[in-house]
Amino acid sequence: MKRINLKDIYPFYTEDCFITVEDAVADTFDECRKQEQSCERKVFRHRAYYSLDRNDGIENSMLRKSDSQYEAYERKQFNKHLYLAILRLPEKQAKRIYAHFFLGMNLSEITRAEGISCHKSIKGSIEAGLAALKKDLINFCD
Repeated sequence: MKRINLKDIYPFYTEDCFITVEDAVADTFDECRKQEQSCERKVFRHRAYYSLDRNDGIENSMLRKSDSQYEAYERKQFNKHLYLAILRLPEKQAKRIYAHFFLGMNLSEITRAEGISCHKSIKGSIEAGLAALKKDLINFCD
């Protein structure tokens, strides 16, 4: 058991308030404090004092916390399953979903690229593909 001061952890405490907590809880607070200090050092070293409105990504990349090994593995497995599910779709649906969600193309751009004039067929194809993906991914998540 360790004794910690809540004034050191929470900014709204104005007076010292000591409590006794489990070692794991105290270690978690220490780890969080170290991560915050590390992040502040990175921002200082790289002079990342830019506004998030600047849209150059410097501050976001400096402040982004890396995923744990478990989260990275889960994301990798999900992405693998997602790509396999997209490959199981009919070719047109797969291409349209990829263009819309991965390449960021809107329906007008996709219709121009395919040389057709009807947005409804593109939209219907994407919706049907998403429904098929939903069925496939629900099985993966269970």
